[in-house]
Amino acid sequence: MSKIEKLIAKFLSVPIDLTWNELLKLLAHFGFTEIKKKGKSGGSRVKFINSKKQILNFHKPHPDNIVKQYVIRQTLEKLRLWKII
Repeated sequence: MSKIEKLIAKFLSVPIDLTWNELLKLLAHFGFTEIKKKGKSGGSRVKFINSKKQILNFHKPHPDNIVKQYVIRQTLEKLRLWKII
């Protein structure tokens, strides 16, 4: 099993220890890129878009680097709805 396959399996299990960097790797694997904000008032809200103009947005985790489980669930729901997973 490759590293990305292991990461996908971890993501599908809705773990309590998924890091922000792991989520970024998954989104990149599924064709999403971050929409860069203009200006200084962007806050911690982050948006990602793919070639089909499908958008994912959520808050970057803070103060630590662990993604909240509700964010994982919401992301899974959208990826399944769009038939990406």
